[in-house]
Amino acid sequence: MKLVFIVGDAAVGKMTVGRELTKITDLRLFHNHMSIEPVLEVFGEWNSDAIKGIRDVIFREFAKSGKYGLIFTYMFAFNLPSEYEYLKHVEEVCRENSPELEVYFVELNAPQEIRIERNKTESRLAAKPSKRDLETSEARLLNDDKNYRMVSYPGEMEAIYENYLRIDNSEMPPEEAARVIKERFGL
Repeated sequence: MKLVFIVGDAAVGKMTVGRELTKITDLRLFHNHMSIEPVLEVFGEWNSDAIKGIRDVIFREFAKSGKYGLIFTYMFAFNLPSEYEYLKHVEEVCRENSPELEVYFVELNAPQEIRIERNKTESRLAAKPSKRDLETSEARLLNDDKNYRMVSYPGEMEAIYENYLRIDNSEMPPEEAARVIKERFGL
């Protein structure tokens, strides 16, 4: 099984690039909000344990399925050790059920002004109801930028992931970003 992490800051285009990558590979997409939105709907608030539990079931069962691979999109704060621990946990859950697991790490980057505009796109709002309050969503984006390091340092992730790729997708269409990922990793 192949596990492709697509990480980056809020509204950088993780889900959109992931969708395009599924069109040109046999990978399936599990974007972050597929676990967040149902929990928000049921509980009426954030519940980390419920979100993590849903994700663990998906990762475990997908790894057992024998399918080609899974894309997981995730907003990643490079300054938090818990983020690295969480992705290692995801890898472990998958590897327990698919010992031949291959892991790929893609980091998307775009400046804040571009991401603020992307935060309002129709496809984002359709897939992520919690982002529809644009004022709150933008405030969260700005707050995250202020409080977390959402871009890796040069060489930082290459030391962890053999299969690492950073893409500045500021002006790159999502179809092109997906093509670059596919070709770089032979997916």
